[in-house]
Amino acid sequence: MPSNLPSSPVDEFIIEFDRALRSIVGATPMRRAVPQPTHEATNEATNESSSELSASEKQHAAGLMRINHVGEVCAQALYQSQKLHAKSDDLKQKLEHAAIEEEDHLAWCESRLKELDARPSLLNPLWYAGSFVLGSVAGLAGDKVSLGFVAETEKQVEHHLDGHLQELPANDYASRAIVAQMRADEIEHGQMAIREGGIELPAPVKSAMKLMAKVMTFTAYRI
Repeated sequence: MPSNLPSSPVDEFIIEFDRALRSIVGATPMRRAVPQPTHEATNEATNESSSELSASEKQHAAGLMRINHVGEVCAQALYQSQKLHAKSDDLKQKLEHAAIEEEDHLAWCESRLKELDARPSLLNPLWYAGSFVLGSVAGLAGDKVSLGFVAETEKQVEHHLDGHLQELPANDYASRAIVAQMRADEIEHGQMAIREGGIELPAPVKSAMKLMAKVMTFTAYRI
């Protein structure tokens, strides 16, 4: 994997500050195109009655995609803070690769929110700051703990995205295509963390992570 990490601490600070700012204000670059509905879904959507969202469906889809957007803001903070504290250059490269894919997720969610005439969460600066602190704590605990944190986070995100695929309106093919690709990427990130030696986190830590996720999803859906 070719190195694309900054060459000095100053370069690193500038790049991470720029990423943080873009994540918060909604100006994330998109390296991969927005996932599109499958051919079967596209054919089904040709029936206008099945492809248009009602006002309530649109509002609910926007709330769910806002949650996903917040999750990707948090992912940027987590990966960047963990990368800063990683001891291994190889691990830094892998975290950087995952963070770049998460940037695509962030951009996709931004795009879909605009299509739904909705805004991102007003609390994005708070979400980013809190997640950066959590990622730093995990990173300072050592690479194996940090990787275990990645693995558990991605496992919980996978479960959360499974729920969204159940909750999204059946005819919201655009949102479903995005969430499905995000889910596939998150699974790979979690598997990477396990392959690299991530340890299983204690049950109380997992429970605390789930509780924080519930608070975030409840709030982000509305604010």
